[in-house]
Amino acid sequence: MKKLLLGNEAVARGIYEAGVKVVSSYPGTPSTEITEFVAKYDEIYSEWAPNEKVAFEVASGASIGGGRSFCAMKHVGLNVAADPLYTMSYIGVNGGFVCAVADDPGMHSSQNEQDSRRHAIGAKVPMLEPSDSAECRDFTLLAYELSEKYDTPVLLRLSTRISHSRSLVELGERKELELKEYKKDAAKNVMMPAMARPRHAFVEQRMADMAKWAESCEINKTEYFSKKRGFICAGTTYNYAREAFGEDASYLKLGMVNPLPVEIIKDFAKNVDTLYVVEELDDVIETHCLKNGVKVIGKEIFSLLGEFSQATVKKAVDGFEAECITFPEDIPARPPVLCAGCPHRGFYYAINKYKPYVSGDIGCYTLGAAAPLSSVDACICMGASVSALHGYNKVRGEESKKSLAVIGDSTFIHSGITGLIDIVYNKGFSTVVVLDNSITGMTGHQNNPANGFTIKGDPTSAVNIEELARSIGIKRISVVDPFDVEEVRRVVDEEMNALEPSLIISRRPCALLKGIKHAPALKINEDKCIGCKACLNCGCPAISVRATADGKKRAIIDKNQCLGCGVCTYACKFGAIEK
Repeated sequence: MKKLLLGNEAVARGIYEAGVKVVSSYPGTPSTEITEFVAKYDEIYSEWAPNEKVAFEVASGASIGGGRSFCAMKHVGLNVAADPLYTMSYIGVNGGFVCAVADDPGMHSSQNEQDSRRHAIGAKVPMLEPSDSAECRDFTLLAYELSEKYDTPVLLRLSTRISHSRSLVELGERKELELKEYKKDAAKNVMMPAMARPRHAFVEQRMADMAKWAESCEINKTEYFSKKRGFICAGTTYNYAREAFGEDASYLKLGMVNPLPVEIIKDFAKNVDTLYVVEELDDVIETHCLKNGVKVIGKEIFSLLGEFSQATVKKAVDGFEAECITFPEDIPARPPVLCAGCPHRGFYYAINKYKPYVSGDIGCYTLGAAAPLSSVDACICMGASVSALHGYNKVRGEESKKSLAVIGDSTFIHSGITGLIDIVYNKGFSTVVVLDNSITGMTGHQNNPANGFTIKGDPTSAVNIEELARSIGIKRISVVDPFDVEEVRRVVDEEMNALEPSLIISRRPCALLKGIKHAPALKINEDKCIGCKACLNCGCPAISVRATADGKKRAIIDKNQCLGCGVCTYACKFGAIEK
């Protein structure tokens, strides 16, 4: 049976059909849906882990235990999981072990554009890259065969466009597999120096063997049409080149991007007059070709930046630009904003009275950096808000006390706890704010260890953030409602003036959570509104200013968006915003 599937859904289907026993992941766009779809299969144990490192280690342990295992993450998540990845390359597998990593060219929802092929090369593990949903399913199945045949973890590289596009997939049946026998083997599984040295030699031989396999494998294939020019592609760039040039060119489509073949590339190069390498982000394939004496045209015409398309590939090669419809009007940009009724907005609006230095983190609340809130001064990576504020305070001394770290509840569990321990242990005085909205928000409402529900929605133990903070030595702990602007200001002012570590928990559920009851929409009393636009300073998308019937400009609240949070009432000095 064939079915139209999202790329991520097709990977999940491949996991199911491969007989995988254990799946552990941390949500990260564009990889999140893989594990969400896996959770629908009761035959597979699945979980949300606190972070990617834990997820990779859970899958590693399941593999050593003899079962096929899987984990998924976005490209920056692989940084977090890099420690176990590089060592599991030496250890290898018992049951097959596959890790999907989804890159994000164009940074649709990420803080950088790193190329995960670099991790595959550095860790010396094979990496497969599908170009559509059918290959997402097929390559997942193949990855488990390769994992067990060559005793290696396998990386499956996706991208935003492959993860979130749909195409037809041939569905198969699940293959129920017995657990492989576990045998105590310290020489293979305990990576002390004496054991690691011979395993390094094994890894090098394994990569040489897989490079030979890459020369004749079915997923590295040539398509000959016109031989005036040829394109070497992988993943989504194959689709772009194929659609841009059709049968006016020939193609070498690489399904395995590490290790890369040599002879098949040389043979293809001999059969075309001009050879191009089309790859998003880094020049990995191009460098490989040049290293092996194959002359190619690559990054001299193709960008190192952003996501490609059929149009960008066509323009780079031929200088051709298709006609498109343009609008003479200066249409304003529509950047993402915090939702109407978002509890994070209330907190940011409250603290802007003090204009503190704010060390930010990764999540919905990063949008607090945008105008008009303009509240976030720095944002590095998951958990860095806490650690980085400690460094900021240490280098600038007591004069920097008017500062805060903000971090979400899920991100605090992910990697904020260790930073908080560092502050206490090293006698810091930072004020840390956990913006607790009871969910992992930006990636689509996944449960996490702080809200007391598993990936399947079953009740479980929830981390008590207050008790955790007390256990590591935080004495000053406050819980505030971010919609109570005056109370937030009082507590923040008090904690920013205390020369010892403190924790503020800004607690209110995400406005979009199911089952949350909201107050009726607010409205503008036109007799009181003078059109001063002060209400716009809270950055709520439900509020705008328009000309009224009398020709004067007045604020307007969209009743279809407003959730009655009341934060805007603190902005209006004339009492014009009413229930």
